[in-house]
Amino acid sequence: MKIGSLEIRWYGVLMAVSVLIGTYLALKEARRKNVQEDHVYNLVLLGAPLGWIGARIWYVLWNWDYYRQYPAEIPAIWHGGLAFHGGILTALLVGVVYTRIKKLSFWQLADLFAPSIILGQSIGRWGNYFNQEAYGYPTNLPWAMYIAGAWRHPTFLYESLWDFGVFLYLWLNRKKQKYSGEIFLKYLLWYSVGRFIIEGFRMDSFWVGPFRLEQLLSVLLIIFSLWFMRVLGKRSEVGERKNK
Repeated sequence: MKIGSLEIRWYGVLMAVSVLIGTYLALKEARRKNVQEDHVYNLVLLGAPLGWIGARIWYVLWNWDYYRQYPAEIPAIWHGGLAFHGGILTALLVGVVYTRIKKLSFWQLADLFAPSIILGQSIGRWGNYFNQEAYGYPTNLPWAMYIAGAWRHPTFLYESLWDFGVFLYLWLNRKKQKYSGEIFLKYLLWYSVGRFIIEGFRMDSFWVGPFRLEQLLSVLLIIFSLWFMRVLGKRSEVGERKNK
């Protein structure tokens, strides 16, 4: 899209929109939970750009055969190529370091941001459509979309809809959480379940031998989420009994 001589990339527009909406929701949650708004702004300003850098590095490393031949393409994120798992791992590291420095609860802030993150993923997936990437195998199903010269599974649409459903679930149930970390862990759990299924339809997966890397990571995140939900849930029950 061009406005005069200025070229605007939909990928960038969608990322900006997702950050703005996500920040608004995080601020709303911060007020409800009596968390200083400065922490939200600080984590957005640190986590968003560093998360994108981490997502890009992950993508470039797994496509190194291409990027070593075209190194000028490495910073060109407007051409697509952001890997979620690289981004979320970087953002988690930022969150852990920040909360330790500020002596805050990591789990409380993770809960606060979880709905914003998954909604941002839902919005951002449409960047894949504009860049004609992250599509699935050819199919004759009635909801197939014409991408890259064939009617295909619109896997970016599948994930966008799944992510939006997870967002609604988290947002509508956020006031019912029983312990800190529950909302964030449910985000990781349900996102990973959907990603594992949808990844099976994609044509651009990274492979580790006979396995899709993203499916392996999804399984690990599912196990991680279920384990920590059990640990934090038990810890909460013990705390409640001591307070009685």
